[in-house]
Amino acid sequence: MNITISKLGQYVGQEVTFGAWLFQKRSSGKIQFLQLRDGTGFVQGVVVKSEVSEETWNNGKELTQESSLYVTGIVREEERAPSGYELTVTGVEPIQITEEYPITPKEHGTEFLMDHRHLWLRSKRQHAIMKVRHEVIRAMHEFFHENEFVKVDAPILTSSAAEGTTDLFHTKYFDNDAYLSQTGQLYMEAAAMALGKVYSFGPTFRAEKSKTRRHLIEFWMIEPEMAFMDHEQNLEVQEQFVAHVVQSVIKNCPLELKTLGRDISKLENITAPFPRITYDEAIAFLQENGHEIEWGEDFGAPHETAIAEHYDKPVFITHYPAEIKAFYMKPDPNRPEVVLCADLIAPEGYGEIIGGSQRIDDPELMVERYKEHDLTDESYQWYMDLRKYGTVPHSGFGLGLERTVAWITGTEHVRESIPFPRLLNRLYP
Repeated sequence: MNITISKLGQYVGQEVTFGAWLFQKRSSGKIQFLQLRDGTGFVQGVVVKSEVSEETWNNGKELTQESSLYVTGIVREEERAPSGYELTVTGVEPIQITEEYPITPKEHGTEFLMDHRHLWLRSKRQHAIMKVRHEVIRAMHEFFHENEFVKVDAPILTSSAAEGTTDLFHTKYFDNDAYLSQTGQLYMEAAAMALGKVYSFGPTFRAEKSKTRRHLIEFWMIEPEMAFMDHEQNLEVQEQFVAHVVQSVIKNCPLELKTLGRDISKLENITAPFPRITYDEAIAFLQENGHEIEWGEDFGAPHETAIAEHYDKPVFITHYPAEIKAFYMKPDPNRPEVVLCADLIAPEGYGEIIGGSQRIDDPELMVERYKEHDLTDESYQWYMDLRKYGTVPHSGFGLGLERTVAWITGTEHVRESIPFPRLLNRLYP
């Protein structure tokens, strides 16, 4: 039977054997305290010299940081332990005794840790963040499954761009031009016309020369698209979706959130509905509070943070000017200079985590948009077909996984919310 640290509670009073790595070790001379990890969790193993064989004692003494081993011991309840359990060690069988491990308990610089990201992932903090990331992904799939969405996989190589080619990675596709996808949205619109409610989940790429704590070159997006769904209904799905994910993390990752020192009370408050303000109201608020910004300009990080600070939940900013949004967004019928869209801004300075809108469903208006944005290339004709053959009102949104994980975990920089980040100056490891 494959026993793991996360399952030790099932074996209280029993002797078990499992594989592990030595995370840390300290000794009082007659007792060794082995901090063990196996990927599912951490547990302390206590080796008492007078209670084990000389071989076991010497094997424990020989272990260095990140050495691999098989450990045998009796599971004990221990209220002071984070997991609630401890191991009274009866046997130690080293697999490999490591050389001097590069990452020690002392402080290391960010660049050093990023150069050793493949090893840094083993730390308690990074382990906790990755476990939360896993739970976020699981909860997202759960929400869409329970609400009858169908997962559809979008291509990574595309011949067209949803929002222009400025920030796209160009490559050659045999004799043709191609780009690494910046979104799966256009393909999800096609899928929604076939399957009703769909979503994609995959890597996206932006060639933005940005070094902020919110940006990555490669990041993961979850992008739902819904037929027969208007702007208001789209917002309701978004707030229910985000609330479900946050509450699932609280329920299923209490130990990880504790390890990260996350203030759970701030997350417990994340329930639908979320507050909403219009772009007009946001501009007025910012101007009144000393920000130099004019109507028609997009918001930067300081603007989003200033707005978010006035709310204890994520806040929707709706009805942006059409000029600063994508060509496919539907104009407000009562005010065509703005579009039926919203950005969802996370609390605590984490910025936009969702962008969404109702899409243009009028074939004639889409023809106009094609002309305005010079989308006459034949690579866009399939997208126009969606308006020619059974067009319906439809809406969708995209959520950035790494920003969402950073917010939920309280992590300052998104580089820690993805296993192997791709940054402006980093393609290694």
